Amino acid sequence: MALFHNAIAQAVFWSLLTIGFYLAVKRLYRLWPRLWLTPIAAAPAPLAIAMLSLHSSYHDYIRGTGWLVSLLGPATVAFAAPIYRQRELIRRRWPVLVAGVLAGSVTALVTSWQLASLLDLDATTRLSLLPRSTSTPFALAVAKDIGALPDLTTVFVIVTGLSGAFIGEAILSRLPIQSALARGSALGMSAHGIGTAKAHELGSEEGSIAGLVMVFAGVCNVIAAPTLVNFLR
Repeated sequence: MALFHNAIAQAVFWSLLTIGFYLAVKRLYRLWPRLWLTPIAAAPAPLAIAMLSLHSSYHDYIRGTGWLVSLLGPATVAFAAPIYRQRELIRRRWPVLVAGVLAGSVTALVTSWQLASLLDLDATTRLSLLPRSTSTPFALAVAKDIGALPDLTTVFVIVTGLSGAFIGEAILSRLPIQSALARGSALGMSAHGIGTAKAHELGSEEGSIAGLVMVFAGVCNVIAAPTLVNFLR
């Protein structure tokens, strides 16, 4: 097809298709809020079908939509707005938040490495798995710094976010946990961006706390992951 010999046309086509599928799935999710209809989980399926039908490769797709990936950083920064609105709560409870994020970050890093070692995964996969418990912009930064595969890390991040949001929601619905601080922290730490979106569905306080925890955990991992890798090596 002549379209795919023109870089600009290719970028416009794949970008519009990606945005269109995302908006369609997001509308479906609002009508039927099921985890499997979460845009980040459901939108890739029709995109994959389109790629296979048009005999396009992942590299063709990512060349056309790379600008969307670059927006992940600003999107993460946008979480500062709801965090600011809850600044009084955060100011009162910051020691608990700091302790929880540090404990959660260390646990995520160590368990990822140890489980990968027990399963005898190769070194590259092990490194790619290490930053799975942070949002994509932070995880990609860590992956590049420690010699992991960014694309593989992205897959691990999405799987962790989806499973964390699903399991976290199930646990919170069965336990008598009413604290917005605890609910938001749990989802933000265990499922980063997807968990934060789920926390906003529970309430504004939960969403703000989850966003703060997600960002703070990302910073902790950017600092701690290279140090841990150097120590383990």
